[in-house]
Amino acid sequence: MEHKQLTELLEQMTLEEKIAQMLQLVVTFFEGSEEDGQITGPMKSLGITAETVNQVGSVLGLSGAAKVIQVQQTHLKNDRLGIPMIFMADIIHGYKTIFPIPLAIGCSWDQDLAEQSAAVAAKEAAVSGLHVTFAPMVDLVRDPRWGRVMESTGEDTYLNSIFARAFVRGFQGEDLKNDVNRVAACVKHFAAYGAGEGGREYNTVDLSERQLREYYLPAYKAALDEGCELVMTSFNTVHGSPATGNRALMRDLLRTEWEFDGVIISDWGAVIELIAHGVAEDEGEAAYLAVQAGIDIEMMTSCYVKYLPELIRSGKVDESLINEAVLRILNLKNKLGLFENPLRGADPEAEREVVYCDEHRAVSRELASKSCVLLKNTGVLPLQAEQKIALIGPFAQSTDILGPWSWMGAGCNVTPLNQAIQENISASNVVLAEGSGIDTITDVQIQEAIEVAYKSDVIVLALGESTHMSGEGGSRADITLPAAQLKLITHLKTLDKPMVAILFNGRPLDLHGVHDQVDAVLEAWFPGGEGASAITDILYGEVNPSGRLSMSFPHAVGQIPVYYNHYNTGRPKKESEPDNRYASQYLDIPNEPLFPFGYGLSYTEFEYGEIELSAKVMKPEQPLQVTVTVTNTGQMAGEEVVQLYIRDITGEVVRPMKELKAFIKILLQPGECREVSFILTEEQLRYHHSDLSFSSDAGEFVVFVGANSRDVVERRFRLVK
Repeated sequence: MEHKQLTELLEQMTLEEKIAQMLQLVVTFFEGSEEDGQITGPMKSLGITAETVNQVGSVLGLSGAAKVIQVQQTHLKNDRLGIPMIFMADIIHGYKTIFPIPLAIGCSWDQDLAEQSAAVAAKEAAVSGLHVTFAPMVDLVRDPRWGRVMESTGEDTYLNSIFARAFVRGFQGEDLKNDVNRVAACVKHFAAYGAGEGGREYNTVDLSERQLREYYLPAYKAALDEGCELVMTSFNTVHGSPATGNRALMRDLLRTEWEFDGVIISDWGAVIELIAHGVAEDEGEAAYLAVQAGIDIEMMTSCYVKYLPELIRSGKVDESLINEAVLRILNLKNKLGLFENPLRGADPEAEREVVYCDEHRAVSRELASKSCVLLKNTGVLPLQAEQKIALIGPFAQSTDILGPWSWMGAGCNVTPLNQAIQENISASNVVLAEGSGIDTITDVQIQEAIEVAYKSDVIVLALGESTHMSGEGGSRADITLPAAQLKLITHLKTLDKPMVAILFNGRPLDLHGVHDQVDAVLEAWFPGGEGASAITDILYGEVNPSGRLSMSFPHAVGQIPVYYNHYNTGRPKKESEPDNRYASQYLDIPNEPLFPFGYGLSYTEFEYGEIELSAKVMKPEQPLQVTVTVTNTGQMAGEEVVQLYIRDITGEVVRPMKELKAFIKILLQPGECREVSFILTEEQLRYHHSDLSFSSDAGEFVVFVGANSRDVVERRFRLVK
């Protein structure tokens, strides 16, 4: 449709029909669904009539090509103007082919593979009838107590921005209207959802405007610059106002300053939650605040349809706001090609061939292998095929490795770790014991584990969190492994045999009782459906681990938030003054994380030479070339993530100790050395000043290059303007 035709369609709509376009409901309301359009029981509490349902603009949570086709065709018969609905869902890290959780994908530092994973997810979702995914989540995260860190790509603004762009490209492609194998992306949660106090879900956020702009907003902006079609509001407050009713955030910043003209959708129930926040007295006021803020679609509450008509007729709300919102919704439907093809990519026959196909599973396996991070290794890894291993722990035979937000993933499709090792290596060299449950252990389990381990050469422990222990609503104050699993380690330690711990989890953990007791630690995260095979590849040296942490692991929960790009303070702790009490420090633990951002080991060793700069002075029109030689000094080919950081020594406001500005992933053969070069520009030195202007300061800088944010070589230069 042309814009003129969309405008003409809008003019034909009644006020009630327009407002219904702004409502999103779950599938249980609709004829043709498995529930056959029943709106009795709990659903009736929304106050939705059958007439309103017939006019609704979008559906949440339905999938399967045949079902979508049936619901859409039924809707088109019931809707007076024949306006198709948009089908939306949470396709976070895969549709049925489940990839590692996004935090793990961040640890791959591989934007091309991340884009490919999103493209696969989009293809499976689209052929199954979906049009929009509520992804990517680009919230900056610094507190691993928050269960939803698993859905982010980590603690760094630059890295999150890189992945935000990659995911949007993968989901949407280059021609959303004509490429029916793609879906529209919805970046979330706008804004700063990851900064909730205490790491508690849905909790208050209180940031300065400068901090918001410097660290939390850039990844959202990167997604929008890549063409992301939708924005989802966050549950939290921003500057004291809940995001869903925050006019300054949505209209002034998102609409006016950033010129975003796509669709803004609330998160589930966020409009009515303005009452609980204490900024709206009732549902009518909640509707008023949300529409004034610019929320186009209300998800799963009915404040709009019940109260906007009267608010408009009374003159409290201008109907032009409704027209703007509905036109944006119609425009999204047009961009998806739904007016010409309401069924879009939904194809039951193709669905059977495309979804969970071998080609897609191969991508999942590759990404899982690149997302695992080797945190410790005293030489016990890689294992040898002839070694007899005791595979022990609650995840030894578990299929619960998909992780939260694996909505359509099926445990029956998951190969457990014991089966992957037995199929790929040797069944005769693997002995099994449960050892413990996730958070329970018995004397019988301990005894069985000891007997099995006694007969082995190496003990491999499969440990971690169950899916429900992270993800949305999965905040934890204690982020150590459950006591039962720590007890299992303690008992097996008495055998004095080599021990390897494989961790399945959705957040950085406090690893005391694990890393100090075992000989090797492989952080596998929730690795997706092909995760066990990928882990097996790493354990036996078929794949050399190359994952690097995208979020720091704390030394203890009392440090949190602990992140690499922190400030120095006026009284920094100095190694030269270990006995100085009056410094910014803990008396009982280090300031530094146990494992820093960017960290990860390999089965080989990499050596960094000195940094060479093309000049000692940078000018705005004269970037610096930063060069370092990296050598593989080990016996195995391996990938290294060469990371470049900078520090602004003196700024108008305090600057971080390090900031990631670039990285390059390289593959080196044993003995091979390579010059790695970066171009560092004046633009990369800019930051938000106290007046919120964005510029660089002349003066001294340090450039660091290394394997992680801690282990670096450095050189200094000056910026002259």
